[in-house]
Amino acid sequence: MIGFIVRRLAVAILVGLAVSILSFALVRLTGDVATAIAGEGARDEDIRLVRETYGLDRPVIVQYLDWLAGLVRGEFGTSYFFKSPVIDLVLDKLPTTLILGLLSLLFALVVAVPLGVIAALRPNSWIDRFALGIAVLGQAMPNFFFALLLIMLLSITLRWLPVSGSGTWLHFVMPTIALGYYVTPAFMRLIRAGMIETLNSDFIRTARAKGVSRPRVVLRHGLRNALTPIVALAVVQLGYLLGGSVVIETVFALDGLGYLAYQSITHKDLPVMQVVVLFLSMLYVLLTLFADVLNAYLDPRLRAGM
Repeated sequence: MIGFIVRRLAVAILVGLAVSILSFALVRLTGDVATAIAGEGARDEDIRLVRETYGLDRPVIVQYLDWLAGLVRGEFGTSYFFKSPVIDLVLDKLPTTLILGLLSLLFALVVAVPLGVIAALRPNSWIDRFALGIAVLGQAMPNFFFALLLIMLLSITLRWLPVSGSGTWLHFVMPTIALGYYVTPAFMRLIRAGMIETLNSDFIRTARAKGVSRPRVVLRHGLRNALTPIVALAVVQLGYLLGGSVVIETVFALDGLGYLAYQSITHKDLPVMQVVVLFLSMLYVLLTLFADVLNAYLDPRLRAGM
């Protein structure tokens, strides 16, 4: 088990290094950074001064190594636009994104588990087709479009919920639904397939032959076995939700990392853009690492192959 964790950790470190290179390079491939910072209509002297001030006149590899060395020392730079340390901005916005991600994951599980179980108990019935229809719609509809539909219905038409902001728990209702609905189909299909496979297994037939009640067979034996892969999938999906919150936070103006990323892109704030991309990517990598370890712990077959 220790060897498995060490190997996965080494892969995670390499992925993190690759992400740091890509996040640094892609920002600079979008155009001349100094010109973007100086603004439209800036004189050549102003652009040259910006290059010298921010060290943009040095070779790109030197800039990257200097930035990477700063990350190792815990120096994440200072925001060009907000004029404050980048790490302070990230840590200030992180709780909002974490709350949104966890609430969206909870919403997805609350919807997916009952529908998946009912669909498995009644395969090819109308409830099964209804559940599959929800799954198809959830993956086909972009989450930003679904978010706009929620705003039109719940905020503009019914006036039940606020349109934007993050001041109260009501501000998180629509973003949670919009973000959580997109990952609901993955959970629902996995629960349905796992329940059908488990309910048709030999030990379930043995339990029924012994007179065990149907609710107990479904909940204690069937659902318990079907939920095992859901645990690991939930960890991975949480990473996706944290990274995918950029669009939803922008639509609803939630004051989280996603909205900070949007602001940094709008204002050409390079230090913030690079750190937010790296931070969200590393969160996903670490959660994936945790999911791999959790899978190995829950599944004896994986442990036997170590």
